[in-house]
Amino acid sequence: MEEELFGGDEEKAWVAMQCAGLAVAEGVARDFRELGRFPRNARILVLGGKGHNGGDALIAALTLLTRFYNATAEVVFASDASDLKPLTHRAWQNLQNEVGDRVRPITSDAIAGNYAVSIDGVFGFQFRPPLRADTLALLQAANQCDVDLRAAVDLPSGLAVEGGFKADFTYATGVVKTPLLSISNAGRLRYVDLGFFDGSPGHSVDDLVLTDAVLNPLRNWRDPQTDKRGQGHLFVVAGSRAYPGAALMAVTAALRSGAGLVTAFVPESLVPAFAAQVPEAIWVGWPETPDGGLALEGQHLLQERLARASAMVIGPGLGREPETLVLAADIVKTVEVPIVVDADALQKDVISGSRDGLVLTPHAGEFARIAGDRGLREFAVEMNATVVLKGPVTRISAGQKTYHSLFGGPVLARGGSGDILAGMIGAQLARTPLDSLGATCRGVTWHGLAADALARKHGATAVRSTQLLDFLSGVLRIRE
Repeated sequence: MEEELFGGDEEKAWVAMQCAGLAVAEGVARDFRELGRFPRNARILVLGGKGHNGGDALIAALTLLTRFYNATAEVVFASDASDLKPLTHRAWQNLQNEVGDRVRPITSDAIAGNYAVSIDGVFGFQFRPPLRADTLALLQAANQCDVDLRAAVDLPSGLAVEGGFKADFTYATGVVKTPLLSISNAGRLRYVDLGFFDGSPGHSVDDLVLTDAVLNPLRNWRDPQTDKRGQGHLFVVAGSRAYPGAALMAVTAALRSGAGLVTAFVPESLVPAFAAQVPEAIWVGWPETPDGGLALEGQHLLQERLARASAMVIGPGLGREPETLVLAADIVKTVEVPIVVDADALQKDVISGSRDGLVLTPHAGEFARIAGDRGLREFAVEMNATVVLKGPVTRISAGQKTYHSLFGGPVLARGGSGDILAGMIGAQLARTPLDSLGATCRGVTWHGLAADALARKHGATAVRSTQLLDFLSGVLRIRE
């Protein structure tokens, strides 16, 4: 692809290298905010290889040193500096010329003390094991020293080889290489868009990465002639006395992410408290089983209102009482609007049978329960559904292609984040009921970007899932 894009023109490759280095530096500075303020007197450790990844790392270091004028950098080359490729040598010369004595070359045995950031640019796509002894020593020294944020350019050097670089973040430049999706030492993944696919030569791929641009339709002006029904009417069938909060979070998330109307069907004992907290929703009290789930006898409440619905969410906090699951199965099989099936409703007996418009949102355990040993695409085709497999990298497939969301991170590893996602996808589905895949991609991307923003503001530990909702509007007002 690079040969087709650059055609051997070194200046075009240099422009791409500059873009990569700048974007890696911006990503590091942005992600560092999750820990707090970037230190004024930060020390930056750069691990440089002779290839273009080394050049990316050097340009990233220059960008950080320019932005943080009291910072310093130490550079360790994995081979002799005289062996650097021309563009990497150019990046090294630029770094020295621009910051002078704020950067100095060192050897691996001089790596010591605390560094704010280490940037790994030793190996790129061309690496083949085994590691040389001196390179292994360099990577081990970098892994063992005290570093706040470890960043890898494109791929962590050594990939999954024992002793390879252990990254907190890997900034995949241009294209996300497949090994990143499965190796543990890559840390959290970030995609650095170098414009390779702007006027792309037409490479056909089955795996794609979701970008911030997915949300652009939500950033445009709303139709001045629209009304609440024009923004979709979402029905939410959820909740039980055992898990009341899940329904409340799903409904609140749907309202906060653009649904024009939300009607929520919840156990009747919950309605007074919920209506007081979220008066914008239409709360319908459903007869309860003795244990507090939704009873079969309440089905008429849904049927008499169905003509108003654009889409539905079923499952958050529903519980696993047999009567409630029979109800859920009947709803999924008979209701004709698109449905997001989440949480306790993700049971084989509930989702079996072919119908259009299903969006299934399992995490790994739920996916194993409903899909067995089938892969994501195979299961999506079999179910004629859009499937969201939630995880550190969330994958979405409707059968032909798989879309990967690199947004979110461990701040989402807490109860309630999935209920919020279900409500957000439901809101998007209600607005565009004929585009299940697009609605799902928007919901997942928005949810992940808001989670990133939450973590950068407050950290990943001392927060609540519902705080994510306060960052939805800010995400839409930023075009990256």
